[in-house]
Amino acid sequence: MPSPFPGMDPYLEQPTFWSSFHSRLIVAIADAIEPQLSSEYYIEVETRTYQSDDSDDGLLIGIPDAIIFANKSDTTNEEQLTDNSSVATQSRPELVTLPMPVSINERYLEVREMVTDEVITVIELLSPKNKRPSDGRVAYEKKRRAILGSATNLIELDLLRAGKPMEIRGMQSATAYRILVSRSHQRPAAELYRVSLQQQLPTFPIPLKLNQVEPLVNLQEVFNAVYERARYATRIDYHQPVPSPALSKADEQWVEALLTP
Repeated sequence: MPSPFPGMDPYLEQPTFWSSFHSRLIVAIADAIEPQLSSEYYIEVETRTYQSDDSDDGLLIGIPDAIIFANKSDTTNEEQLTDNSSVATQSRPELVTLPMPVSINERYLEVREMVTDEVITVIELLSPKNKRPSDGRVAYEKKRRAILGSATNLIELDLLRAGKPMEIRGMQSATAYRILVSRSHQRPAAELYRVSLQQQLPTFPIPLKLNQVEPLVNLQEVFNAVYERARYATRIDYHQPVPSPALSKADEQWVEALLTP
């Protein structure tokens, strides 16, 4: 069963689904590109790992919550010690929790030249960690700057409404979702696909070396296949409100009409 939304499904942006959706979509994009590549290239799924902590509520799905034990034997923080002549109090330690280091893994794609292993194009699907002030954003921004200063092409898919978008200059207006295609030989100019909640996801090119035929990714077809394989239609409760951030009034009315039987 397909998603009720014509393009990106905002219910997949909630932490319960995003991590697995991110992995499924990035691999599906690789599978869509591979048959279109000549024998000069191959595509690889890479993983970026960094240390974070567990302080970002709702972002680290799959990590057990901190366990806080209640004091069942007493309701006070002091223990009364009684002798024959006086009452002394002794301080008892409090049970506290500490931010624990957690290894975060994020998948991305690289199109490489077969003979030299040179990275020709990097394809990134942004995560919540990339869009919030955190180690994840710092790590990604550093990599982004390095790519933009090199001969490597960059494709950046932002399918998250929440968080602070990556810096893009000259954008006419903000939309829910964005796909950036940056060819190294055209910088600082780049192509930006702006996508509203009510639109289908676009078809975008995969830049290779100069003057070579660029594979095309029909992102809506790829998304639809991932949605059906993961059986999201039976796992998502569309009776619940759309996950934050809040929609505009126009989008809210549109969603209500869309999901009303």
